[in-house]
Amino acid sequence: MSNSPLNVRLEQYEGPLDLLLDLIRKQQIDIWNIPIAQITSQYLEYLDRAAALDIELSSEFIFMAAQLIHIKSKMLLPTDPELEKISPEDDPRRELVERLLEHERFKNAAEMLQQKRLIEENVWSNPQIRQFLSEDDGTELDVTLFELVKTFEQVLERARSRPVYQLSHEEISVPDMIRHLRSLLERQPRNQSLSALALFEEQRSRRAIVCMFLAILEMVRMQAIVLVQKEAFGEIGIRAHKRFREVFASEQDITTIDKDYN
Repeated sequence: MSNSPLNVRLEQYEGPLDLLLDLIRKQQIDIWNIPIAQITSQYLEYLDRAAALDIELSSEFIFMAAQLIHIKSKMLLPTDPELEKISPEDDPRRELVERLLEHERFKNAAEMLQQKRLIEENVWSNPQIRQFLSEDDGTELDVTLFELVKTFEQVLERARSRPVYQLSHEEISVPDMIRHLRSLLERQPRNQSLSALALFEEQRSRRAIVCMFLAILEMVRMQAIVLVQKEAFGEIGIRAHKRFREVFASEQDITTIDKDYN
């Protein structure tokens, strides 16, 4: 019997990184010490079985197979001990591991996003949401979390087709983004709002975009900001809530959030 973790049924994955992560996590493999020959064999087995079942896979799966074979071949090459002393070579697996970890962080953030979307129906639905959305009488429109999510998804979609920096070991967090947004709002005139779209698009990585989105959600929950639109289907604005200064009188709430996202 095959020792592949995929021998019960052929699962379908959104991309090659999802497949690799599943192989690694199911077998409880140390991601920093991937047995590349074993994983490559299992990965190729998946491609063969998908082809046998006429399951269409994107070109990304084939490209990843080539990368795995290349990494495997580099690890099989003998190394010169003397050259290693002078100029040690990086582990051929390192770049792949960093991509896998970044992908996993993004997946975890996306799952948190999905959970928070459910709050729209269960916690933040009207009439409660009106306690912390637009405070003006008719001059601006209230914004639902669904509309904010749509803006966020549009930005992520655009990010797929433009250069987005993926920094190794990027340490940016949701509390960092809350502090950044708080600083921006403190410098903003009371009657003016920040563009949510502009805030998303100025971020340099997908992780930063996700952290900014989650920071906005947390600040809405804390009643530190209000979300407004000048007109129906217009651009979403972010403005300080009347309780803004009260909310940030201490760092206790941000400290709690920091623990929640660790």
